[in-house]
This record gives sequence, C-alpha cells and structure tokens, in this order.
Amino acid sequence: MRARPKPTREPTIALINIVFLMLVFFMVAGTLAQPLDKAVTLVRTADLEGRATPDALVVHADGQLWYRGQKIESISTFLTLLDAPARTSVRIVPDRDLAAHQLVSLAARLRAEGAERVLIVTERGI
Repeated sequence: MRARPKPTREPTIALINIVFLMLVFFMVAGTLAQPLDKAVTLVRTADLEGRATPDALVVHADGQLWYRGQKIESISTFLTLLDAPARTSVRIVPDRDLAAHQLVSLAARLRAEGAERVLIVTERGI
C-alpha cells in the first residue's frame, strides 16, 4: 500500500503581503486631499449622501471665500482657477454661521458666472 502524498498548503504570505500593500496605498492616497479649513464649522444635515470636496469653495461666516487654502477675492477668480469640467458642477462648503441669504446670493452669482450646478457640502447628521 502506498502512502498518500500530503496536500500542499496555499501560500498565505503572498496574500498577506498584497493586503498590507493595499493598506499602505490607501493610507497614502487618503492624505492627498486638501484638509478642510479648521475655522469652518459645517452645516449638519441628516440622511443625505455625502461627496468628497476636492475642489470646493469654502465660505467663512463673515463671507470670505477660500479655495485650496488661499483667500479668493471674487467668484470670477474662483471660476478661472477651475478647469472646464469642474466649472459645470461647483461645490460650496459653507460655515454653519453663514447667513442663508448670503449663501443663496453666492449660489446665484455662481450660476450667473456659468456654473451649471451648485452643490452645498454639509456634515452628515446622526
């Protein structure tokens, strides 16, 4: 009677290495986004689907406009900094204390300057 050969084991080290490399990749890729200005407190809403804000216009409570960490003087200046596809769908990150009429006015000016869609980014509610 012949002895049965032992079944070969699957190499799990290769799988662990791949998972580890993916973890490192996503940790590095996640830090590429511009961090949100710490002086801005987001508006809270519930049950809304959130989106990332890579090219968003940040509006402080006093009405100051910021883009990628730099103060912007006007809506026209902001739109010239965006490439053509980004101008079609503009995102605004308003401070919680920004007056509603200022936000509506800002959105209207963006639409008048050529933005097809104006999205307001808020904090997801609990």
